[in-house]
Amino acid sequence: MTGQSHTPPPELEIRVEGSTGWLVIANEKRRNAMTLEMWRALPAAVSALEAERDVRAIILRGAGSETFCAGADISEFGETRKNAQAARAYEDINLAAFEALKACRKPVIAMIRGHCLGGGFGLAASCDLRLASQGSSYGIPAARLGIAYPPAALMDVAALIGPSRTRELIFTARRIEADEALHWGFLNQLLEDDMLETEARKLAATIAQNAPLTHAATKAALTIPAGHSAPDHGRAEAAAIACFDSADFAEGRTAFLEKRTPDFKGV
Repeated sequence: MTGQSHTPPPELEIRVEGSTGWLVIANEKRRNAMTLEMWRALPAAVSALEAERDVRAIILRGAGSETFCAGADISEFGETRKNAQAARAYEDINLAAFEALKACRKPVIAMIRGHCLGGGFGLAASCDLRLASQGSSYGIPAARLGIAYPPAALMDVAALIGPSRTRELIFTARRIEADEALHWGFLNQLLEDDMLETEARKLAATIAQNAPLTHAATKAALTIPAGHSAPDHGRAEAAAIACFDSADFAEGRTAFLEKRTPDFKGV
């Protein structure tokens, strides 16, 4: 896969460039909307990049320069969400896609240009970090369609911008501009468009220099929703404690004392 696109389905592309994995939503003819097939395929695409030994960080982006992701493909809703039973099955597939990004042991960066709406907003919220360009816009138009987001997805949004602003975003169905998304805490960085990819690559490269086990343990700790069971907390604690038995910890100590850059292997 290294250096090449991986296509089934063609609207989700994965490729590896050095220590950076790329996951590209490539459905430009529909503003990078997510079809049911794409939602289903996303967890396997994330797993494929996670399995690449050299990959230390993943960048999620939309193809082209106009749209990150316009959300779910509404043209399918007459079938995929035709009633409550169908909608429940569809939401389970959505949540599996969001969970794949959150559960990935490697940091995932959303690189956002243009519209980031509905399910696209949910995908970005499931990433660890969000970099965006000036002119991008954000919203959850569920109230204009008469649908509702599953509670787990709303909790992801509320964890970033707070319950009150989440209510405002959904109750009004309005779009917010990039400056407001930054002010609300949804974005980590807001950049000029011509610098967005450069800075995303630079951030991924910085992450790649640091200890993968620390990244994995941090993600495990910070993605446990409030009220989850003791086993979830136990797994996160085990991941943190395991760092202290790792070769990387020995390398980090030695490199610090020798005043050199550590060479972490993720073991």
